[in-house]
Amino acid sequence: MFLEFDNSLDPQYDGLEERYNGLMETAFTLLNVPLNYEVDVSLVGDEEIHGINREYRKVDRVTDVISFAFDDAKDEKSHINNDLSIPHMLGEIFICVPQALRQAKEIGNSSERELSFLFVHGLLHLLGYDHTKKEDEEVMFPLQEKILSVYLETSKKEN
Repeated sequence: MFLEFDNSLDPQYDGLEERYNGLMETAFTLLNVPLNYEVDVSLVGDEEIHGINREYRKVDRVTDVISFAFDDAKDEKSHINNDLSIPHMLGEIFICVPQALRQAKEIGNSSERELSFLFVHGLLHLLGYDHTKKEDEEVMFPLQEKILSVYLETSKKEN
């Protein structure tokens, strides 16, 4: 398992790399995903995410997170690479920190919790989960919360 972390915004967010690694490990363990995957995550600003959203999704506004799955298989488990000796690039996640901070303030979350939630949300998209239909949402959203809570429980025990 490898996380490529790019933070060009502010060094205060460098601590998220360790948290994202832990969240990814928790998610992969809970979902029985082999640990031979690589994920790129970039923390970006409003202008960059707006441009990405406009170019790739044809949506002309700032958003909180965008994921690009490199293996976009529609069959739920067909994208899982079981050859553990071969690293496999799962995809990229772009998280808009200013938007995450605005959302956190608006809904009463800590910035750490919101930035963690958005990472897990993007990671689940890379793994083939979606929320366009009500029945998909009923699977994905509780799974996000479970991954976050298991990670928090585990990290509390370690400290």
